[in-house]
Amino acid sequence: MRRLTMLCSIFVLVCAGFSLTIAPAYGQAKPIELGYSIFFPAPAPQTQVAMEWAKEIEKRTNGRIKITIFPGGTLTAADKCYDGVVKGISDIGMSVFAYTRGRFPLTEVADLPLGIKSGLVATKLINAYYKKFNPKELKDVKVMYLHGHGPGFLHTKTAVEKLEDLKGMKIRCTGLAAKIVEKLGAVPVAMPMPDTYDSLKRGVVEGSMAPQESLKTWKWGEVVKFTTESWGSAYSTGFFVVMNKKKWNGLPKDVKRIIEQVNKEWIEKQGKNWDDIDKGGREATIAAGNKIISLPKEENMRWAAAVRPILDGYVKNMKEKGLPGDKALKFYMDELKKLQ
Repeated sequence: MRRLTMLCSIFVLVCAGFSLTIAPAYGQAKPIELGYSIFFPAPAPQTQVAMEWAKEIEKRTNGRIKITIFPGGTLTAADKCYDGVVKGISDIGMSVFAYTRGRFPLTEVADLPLGIKSGLVATKLINAYYKKFNPKELKDVKVMYLHGHGPGFLHTKTAVEKLEDLKGMKIRCTGLAAKIVEKLGAVPVAMPMPDTYDSLKRGVVEGSMAPQESLKTWKWGEVVKFTTESWGSAYSTGFFVVMNKKKWNGLPKDVKRIIEQVNKEWIEKQGKNWDDIDKGGREATIAAGNKIISLPKEENMRWAAAVRPILDGYVKNMKEKGLPGDKALKFYMDELKKLQ
């Protein structure tokens, strides 16, 4: 009897020890892992903000979501990013609408030369537009949030102080900015950001249109000498942060709520980030000995008049496609008055 009791006790202890050993393994669910494709290089502030977004989601979900960032276009190139998300090559992606021109026609309103003065304004505007119009062109993904860079200006190797100086110059641009370049009298050269530095250095192009952050982030301040602050034709460019729809639909409801809350907060954060890095780009190019040319009021009005047909063309093209371009443009211009 004593021997039986001892054997039973040993069995209980062994079972208890085994339970303690395996409990942690089964007590913690494996995290849901998501891959995030972004074309900006790893050190870029835009990539850093994306990393902070990913870490915040991981933190608030107590590790149930783990997001791995793939910077520098290593997972999908900038112009393949959106389709990469749709096809599931990446679960999440950040890139530029204009890199696939014509794919997002109504949303091109975000790229029009409206004189937007800050990245925060551009970012608030494009998200307000999305909320109001919910464009069908984005129905095949789950939109996390959208954003837009600060005012796009002209950065050149030789000084541009009036429209006549631009005549015949080869200017790198993307998307709708090509029309801006053309209306200003220059020759548009379509080119993604990663290829621009070498093209400027080798003289393939004589300048480029982009926000001032590019002077530091993409090191253009090393290969251009002038920035022309042309508020009359200043534009922004719409960016997306989207998730594969199937992957989104498979997430737990509470996780979705957490992500959507973080998305709302990142609209403000991303917009302010654009303004901070614009300031950094401006300071960097001045420190390098480059010159900022601020156009006088009369010249700004000339540039604004030169690009005005682009707005009318947008409305006409949207009407032909059966899209409410007139309403989208009016919404943008009305909201812009409130925000600036």
